[in-house]
Amino acid sequence: MKAIWHGRVIAESDRTLEVAGYRYFPRETVRMDWLRPAPKTEADLVCPHGVQFYDVVVDGARSGRAAWSYEAPGPSMKQVDHWIGFWEDVEIE
Repeated sequence: MKAIWHGRVIAESDRTLEVAGYRYFPRETVRMDWLRPAPKTEADLVCPHGVQFYDVVVDGARSGRAAWSYEAPGPSMKQVDHWIGFWEDVEIE
């Protein structure tokens, strides 16, 4: 599977997992150099899984909060601990 943003492959893996309707990629298969930690909102701070959102930044173009990771997941999300999920204008194929 691939995560694609504006024609650029940000992640590619054959070990993705689908959890709660979202596809997650192992961190080592993600172009982490294209992700920047986004400031945490109040909603982020109360997330029971310790969510960290990321902005996708490639060649000066930016998509705010288009990726995330659970840094302290509870039991229901443990299988994607520190993996990266994508949404918004990131296509999964």
